[in-house]
Amino acid sequence: MDCLNCPNCGSENPKLLQQLKVATCLSCGTTLMINDEHVQLAGDQGIMHDAPMLFGLGDTVTLGRTSVRILGHARYSYGRGFWDEFCGADDAGATYWISVDEGDVVMQTRLHGQDVPKSPPPFRPGETLDFDAATFTVTEVETAECIALRGQFDEALQVGERHDFVNASAGDEALLSGEFWADSALWFYGRWYDPFDIKVERNA
Repeated sequence: MDCLNCPNCGSENPKLLQQLKVATCLSCGTTLMINDEHVQLAGDQGIMHDAPMLFGLGDTVTLGRTSVRILGHARYSYGRGFWDEFCGADDAGATYWISVDEGDVVMQTRLHGQDVPKSPPPFRPGETLDFDAATFTVTEVETAECIALRGQFDEALQVGERHDFVNASAGDEALLSGEFWADSALWFYGRWYDPFDIKVERNA
């Protein structure tokens, strides 16, 4: 297994994600930005205050027919409170994102290329978006700030970074989410899951 050497403390950190962009050092808590295998310091990992969680780093989570190992945990503030984003990978190395907000759970994958929605921001609650032969209704438009990171991610996350986001739902429990910066955007697609249907294998 490949390892990353922390420039801050020299510790080795195992590389767990195929397309690794950001990791936090297991020894000193520094955030590490990875660019073409070159590792740079990118600030601290923020404070992850204790809160009840359904699962955590290292756990294997099964939603429907998909099982993923949780490799990264990011926490975001959006004014009224916060939510948790978990980056995980299945046995084939495919990346999934699981969001948990006040007990609501959604698992999504990132959309690429021609698969992304064509509608640009700004968005308003109640408007509709056409995607994948379905109509999605915008339910939430907010600004989020990353306040803490733990583990590894395939996106370039950083504590203190802010972005606008939109959530849009379809009647079949599908969720379409977009994240927006001044010069870029990311789209994700997935579905909601009942927390009672989630199977968790705890990290020993």
